[in-house]
Amino acid sequence: MPKSNETKDKKEIVNFLFEVGILAKTPRSAFYFMGSGQQSVSEHTTRTVYIGFVLATLEKNVDYEKIMQMCLFHDLAEARTSDLNYVHQKYTISDEHKAIDDLIKTLPFGDEMHKILKEYKERKSKEAILAKDADNLEWILTLKEQVDIGNKRAVTWLPSAVKRLKTDVAKDLGKVILKTKSDDWWFSQKKERIIRWIFY
Repeated sequence: MPKSNETKDKKEIVNFLFEVGILAKTPRSAFYFMGSGQQSVSEHTTRTVYIGFVLATLEKNVDYEKIMQMCLFHDLAEARTSDLNYVHQKYTISDEHKAIDDLIKTLPFGDEMHKILKEYKERKSKEAILAKDADNLEWILTLKEQVDIGNKRAVTWLPSAVKRLKTDVAKDLGKVILKTKSDDWWFSQKKERIIRWIFY
């Protein structure tokens, strides 16, 4: 009997891993209205995790592992509900709670995931607030990338996105994002690359 339960658990874990793959095929729907660009939920999640790590490192005295877990799981329900932007949400009811409840009850580590997501949604802990700031900073970075290629709609969307930031560390990063060209990282080593292109 224990062996069959273990086999069932592994089967559910594998199903979960296949389900997570759907996030790479689920588009972020705000781009429909922005007029240019595209991004999957998985792409958004990946950069959000990196941002969460950065915020935790800069903030100090926080549980960075918890922040990264919140960032990793924050849009997990969208594998089942899809991504609904603000216009969609006015007319569509998305039961993310049911989607998560249905998922976690199948997993041996479901209780841990539930605790992480519950804390994130409540936005009471410093970790939850930083994780949400990471989510918003990812959107701000994405908008800035669109601004830099001439998307005028993204220009009008940026101010409201920046206002969502709650922590000082995120607000400081937000200010720098607005002043930084999205390809600065590429041109920061321009001289070195020119030399490499010439001699290699």
